[in-house]
Amino acid sequence: MMAASPWLERAGDLLRQHARTIRLIQWLVVGFYLVLLLVPAVLSLPPSEARMLDNITVFAQFLFWGLWWPFVLLSMVLFGRLWCGVLCPEGSLSEWISWRGLNKRTPQWIRWSGWPTIAFVLTTVYGQLISVYDYGRAAALILGGSTVAAMIVGFLYGRGKRVWCRHLCPVSGVFGLLARLAPMHYKVDEARWQANQGPKLATPNCAPLIDIRRMQGNSECHACGRCSGQRGAVALAARSPNQEILIVGDKPQHDHWDSTLLLFGMIGLAMGAFQWTVSPWFITLKQTAAEWLVDRDIFWPLEANAPWWLLTHYPQANDAFTWLDGAAILTYIGASSLVIGGALWLLLRGAVGLMNRGDNVFQHLALALIPLGGAGLFLGLSATTIKLLRYEGFILAWVQPTRALLLAGAIAWSLYLAWRVISRHGANGLRRLAAFGCVGVATAVVGYGWYLQFWGWS
Repeated sequence: MMAASPWLERAGDLLRQHARTIRLIQWLVVGFYLVLLLVPAVLSLPPSEARMLDNITVFAQFLFWGLWWPFVLLSMVLFGRLWCGVLCPEGSLSEWISWRGLNKRTPQWIRWSGWPTIAFVLTTVYGQLISVYDYGRAAALILGGSTVAAMIVGFLYGRGKRVWCRHLCPVSGVFGLLARLAPMHYKVDEARWQANQGPKLATPNCAPLIDIRRMQGNSECHACGRCSGQRGAVALAARSPNQEILIVGDKPQHDHWDSTLLLFGMIGLAMGAFQWTVSPWFITLKQTAAEWLVDRDIFWPLEANAPWWLLTHYPQANDAFTWLDGAAILTYIGASSLVIGGALWLLLRGAVGLMNRGDNVFQHLALALIPLGGAGLFLGLSATTIKLLRYEGFILAWVQPTRALLLAGAIAWSLYLAWRVISRHGANGLRRLAAFGCVGVATAVVGYGWYLQFWGWS
């Protein structure tokens, strides 16, 4: 625990006091987002010699995938879900339209906790099939489709709430996991809240539908500051970045979706999605399948006639996926998710078995891999940043050492958290070492996967 910081408390209060300014900033971000999303989608493909400073499509590609998304992920680790509460255009539009909507009660099926995991898997895989990082129409379809869906949900359910963000957003689960590492949070003094002490502020509108009085961490909080100072019991405060995993994560877990998303989605699936374009295994898989088809006179899977919204189809840029390409991508990404995620699951289960503990400890121990999962996502997304900068002529000799340091640091952080979790649950002696060894092998599996992409196959 860290001492209270008057400066941080004041920063949280400023977010509440300057709500109108924040709304203006949100609308500016919405406008900027829509321009970047829609203009490239209606323009012709840029010529091969186009650069970001003379072509809006290339510029938008760099901003979206080279800066926006990698550093939104980084912001979760640094500031919690401040992006969600203050800057996200999708959340802003969903909340805005909900004030003008039908205000229906949120149905039970929407509140199912598995939707963020399912949505993350589907959007990640679909994005690879239509090359979302490379083409404006693909980005407009996935990101724009998500925005439209968010507005429809906002119009139907809640009044001034963000039902989409809380229950359905494809990146909500990922953001919730990464925000657990942030060194600041809105700390709630529940006893003081119950005593109803402090300033008589207006009841805050918590758009993500959180029970503020019982809030203990960053996972669901959007860090919008609306509740700052409420009853003198809520304040932005510093904390150890390990606190939410070691202490809050020790609470009983009621479902497995956090660990499922982390192991099979953020680590396994994401690795496959980032790897297949450089993997010799993928080439071997596709060539073997093609030979098998040709030997049997089956040629239709080798045709590149799918529409662009189903598989990448831009013959004017010499880029069109065959049906076999699509099947191979699905197979590779699916296998990566199952093999990597399954190996991590088995190793963590083995660790918990050696500790002679149950499912709650498994869920807690899995959270120790969040730093490694987050680092992998950042490495994968920032690969687009590096590629585009090199295309512009930048010489980036520092990239590989930086990648190695980031990966090594994430592994060390995850191992430290795992040791603390194992110790916290009473394992000692050989049992502690054996359980920790299982986690060590798990981090080595992930580290080796990223080594292959950035060093082994390069």
